Amino acid sequence: MREILCAVLLLTGSLLMLFASIGILRFRDAISRAHALAKATTFGMCLMLVGLWLALADEISGLKLLLVIAFILLTVPLASHLICLFFYQQKQTARDRRIPGNETSR
Repeated sequence: MREILCAVLLLTGSLLMLFASIGILRFRDAISRAHALAKATTFGMCLMLVGLWLALADEISGLKLLLVIAFILLTVPLASHLICLFFYQQKQTARDRRIPGNETSR
């Protein structure tokens, strides 16, 4: 039973990672790509690490993997948000430069 659960978690996580890579190829702009990548990769990596945790059946390894999962849950969405924010600000400043007569200073 344990091996089946590990296999299901690992395969589900792998499929989500595959969907994230398809999302990178399919979407056009950076914000959509970052959204697809961050959501699917975060959940897929967490599922794969939980599957590894069940496969190892070791308390010390489980605690280390729990720290890795917490680190992933904190950093991947934050990095994706910062990348999207940078892209959005660059797009806004480029749009402001194209509008003639726009004298707003930032």
